[in-house]
Amino acid sequence: MPETLSIVDQRRATIVPLHQQRQPEDDVSDDKASTCGTVLIFLSVVLVILTLPFSLFVCFKVVQEYERAVIFRLGRLMQGGAKGPGIFFILPCIDSYARVDLRTRTYDVPPQEVLTKDSVTVSVDAVVYYRVSNATVSIANVENAHHSTRLLAQTTLRNTMGTRHLHEILSERVSISGTMQLQLDEATDAWGIKVERVEIKDVRLPVQLQRAMAAEAEAAREARAKVIAAEGEQKASRALREASEVIGDSPAALQLRYLQTLSAISAEKNSTIVFPLPIDLITYFLKTNDAQTQKNAKAAAAAMAQQEKHEQQEEQRKQQEQQKRQQQKQPKSATVLYSDVKQPPKTQETSITVATLSEHQQSTAM
Repeated sequence: MPETLSIVDQRRATIVPLHQQRQPEDDVSDDKASTCGTVLIFLSVVLVILTLPFSLFVCFKVVQEYERAVIFRLGRLMQGGAKGPGIFFILPCIDSYARVDLRTRTYDVPPQEVLTKDSVTVSVDAVVYYRVSNATVSIANVENAHHSTRLLAQTTLRNTMGTRHLHEILSERVSISGTMQLQLDEATDAWGIKVERVEIKDVRLPVQLQRAMAAEAEAAREARAKVIAAEGEQKASRALREASEVIGDSPAALQLRYLQTLSAISAEKNSTIVFPLPIDLITYFLKTNDAQTQKNAKAAAAAMAQQEKHEQQEEQRKQQEQQKRQQQKQPKSATVLYSDVKQPPKTQETSITVATLSEHQQSTAM
């Protein structure tokens, strides 16, 4: 695969050679290193030839279809890029190689506590799918490309969620995932990593906020249900009014409706027995019942009036008896003296009156 470098790396590759002039001492050291390397390569080839066929087990390596081998000779990256798939040859003692898996890997981002733009704390986790697009760059440019990609995914998730409102996080997961995928892909391009997909798996809200949102949603649903029920009642009332007008114009329509109701009831297997009665007969009984009720009410009112009158008479009689008892308690001598003083000419009549009063008091006391 061709090597891919980021824009920054390309600029550095073009700018650095302009500012750095090679010194003669560097040329001398490169010549010495190349001479020493040539000697070591020659010795390694001689060793392979002398140890045949046992050296073949060490020199030939095999990589799978989904793998690539990055070879370093004397610590330097060999030209031609990564080797594989299949068999490749290395020299003992001077060559080393690293296997790179090109298959797509899945990283489950652990839940991240994020403070949204509207100051709500939420816990968000995601899934990142990535693969190695350039084996040479992933080995030469970064120490551990997979670990770096995973850490970058966590920070990118926190930074992206921190710039969004809560309602955007809950309703725009697809757009947020696409934004994160572009950011991660651009950042990991210099490491030879290709981010294929990012998915937001779950958004966990605080318990109190969940209850508040649930109560709000329930209230909204109840309000809509009440509005729908009110509209249904309004339509039903209009239909009933129109039906009553039609039935009122045609008296036979009511009887037909009654018969239709009986037919609907009799369609089911039940023990209900319905006796149809004319509406006029029921009206007559209702009128008769009203007249009897009025008559009973008048009789009850007259009886109550008579009872009140009788109670008043009884009360007057009790008052008269009480007055008589008070008069009987007065002394007789006072009564006689009073009669003698007030009416001297009528002595005989006064005596008879006093005697009669005394007899009456004695009979009452007995």
